Amino acid sequence: MSMLTVTIDGKTTTVPAGSTILDAAKKLDVDIPTLCYLNLEDLRVNNNVASCRICVVEVEGRRNLAPACATPAADKMVVKTNTLRVLNARKTVLELLLSDHPKDCLVCAKSGECELQTLAEKFGIRESPYDGGEMSHYRKDVSASIIRDMDKCIMCRRCETMCNDVQTCGVLSGVNRGFTAVVAPAFEMNLADTVCTNCGQCVAVCPVGALVEHDHSWAVVDALADTDKVVIVQTAPAVRAALGEDLGIAPGTSVTGKMAAALRRLGFDHIFDTDFAADLTIMEEGSEFLDRLTRHLNGDQTAKLPILTSCCPGWVKFFEHNFPDMLDVPSTAKSPQQMFGAIAKSYYAELLGIPREKLVVVSVMPCLAKKYERARPEFSVDGNPDVDIVISTRELARLIKRMNIDFAGLPDEDFDNPLGESTGAAPIFGVTGGVIEAALRTAYELATGETLQKVDFEDVRGMEGVKVATVQVGPHELRIGIAHGLGNARKLLNRVREGEVFHAIEVMACPGGCIGGGGQPYHHGDIELLKLRTKVLYEEDAGKPLRKSHQNPYIIELYEKFLGKPLSEKSHHLLHTHYFKRQRL
Repeated sequence: MSMLTVTIDGKTTTVPAGSTILDAAKKLDVDIPTLCYLNLEDLRVNNNVASCRICVVEVEGRRNLAPACATPAADKMVVKTNTLRVLNARKTVLELLLSDHPKDCLVCAKSGECELQTLAEKFGIRESPYDGGEMSHYRKDVSASIIRDMDKCIMCRRCETMCNDVQTCGVLSGVNRGFTAVVAPAFEMNLADTVCTNCGQCVAVCPVGALVEHDHSWAVVDALADTDKVVIVQTAPAVRAALGEDLGIAPGTSVTGKMAAALRRLGFDHIFDTDFAADLTIMEEGSEFLDRLTRHLNGDQTAKLPILTSCCPGWVKFFEHNFPDMLDVPSTAKSPQQMFGAIAKSYYAELLGIPREKLVVVSVMPCLAKKYERARPEFSVDGNPDVDIVISTRELARLIKRMNIDFAGLPDEDFDNPLGESTGAAPIFGVTGGVIEAALRTAYELATGETLQKVDFEDVRGMEGVKVATVQVGPHELRIGIAHGLGNARKLLNRVREGEVFHAIEVMACPGGCIGGGGQPYHHGDIELLKLRTKVLYEEDAGKPLRKSHQNPYIIELYEKFLGKPLSEKSHHLLHTHYFKRQRL
């Protein structure tokens, strides 16, 4: 590969051909502000539409200013980022953006995390000379998971890149012109009426408050204040890997014990772990896989393979819209969140001696699609939902701050039992490849009757968008597919449609898996945060005394006292679901 020599502000470096001025500046530690630009290289997520123009620089021999994010570097190029011309141009760009932006920073959900706000502070913008003219006005769109406030949109098009190029959902695009220009679904429909999967990746990358989660944290406060209710909480695996980032703890630090302590101080009656339900999911999904595999190998044509994991509600809605001809292929097992809710409002309510209506189940999730999932009508009994309230990792962090809890100073505490115990197979549900690895650990021992000595299935790990691994389970060589990001899932499912043979496929909607969920602390384009979160969950797995789901003593007790066995009639009633063909508009 040919190398180019580039000089920026008197510093010289070499970069590969095809690099941009911004790439060269990063190599030299020269700070060039950006707003629309986003590049998560390991995940192949790249938005460099150069629409905001905040990254303009002077290039020797060029009359006009050049956007650093989209201008290719050239050999012997000389660039200046610190001239008065550049400074004034950036200031003018910011003032124009702010002139068509609401001034409600005090009550904006993105305040303190807003990249436009950060730049305005950096450039000392205290007034806008362009105020007083026409401004955009657009109705607010509120769905179960996401709030769209397009008056705040700066047309950076990051959400379009995520929705159309990465997730291939095709929901969002720029429409209209001038002050009526907006990023919206076709015919300016509400998100809830489209093929939106509620994955929240548009929220994860929006630099301003145009796209935010539907906050339900005050509903949690109301529930905790209701003395007639018993309020319990479950926390997803990926939450413990990222919560500390918003609470003064270094990224890459597990905060499992402090999180349990904080939830106890918030006033929850019982503190439980979705990891328990992850182990339960493996018992049901793994048993279903072995049943299908055995029948398929014996010539039963009704046993559909590959089995697809069904833990991710964004993925479930995606295949309901896009693969209606394959609705009999995914596992019928509910997600861990919904399994927990079903068990809590049946088995645990019986243990407490209270009706399910008196129990409030709160979920803390890294995923905004979980807000949509809990509201699906099939996950309720006589109008009473199995899960009552879902808040994101970010919402929990805000709640802890509001309650003036010194998170860093909390002691490590344990979850409550019986729904708080888990094995090492559970936390890795939060990373791409983790669900199928957990399933393989149990499937191997159930299928062979032998003890699995090496529990780490390295071949299914990693950040590649699509992975294919061959795993030996007894006499059978199983072909496993793994995809994260819905665009990659589409590629893998199309390969299945074309006849490629797989025995099992895991899909997670979000890049990197749940650690990169739409409800996690904002990564602001820093891919290293996702890698650190992944490391936390694998360390949690390695540190557990039991690392296979079927070894969980409280799962064993649940089957002995309540469910009977995996795939029993009661298990099917409480822990399994069905899917629906949905329109594709």
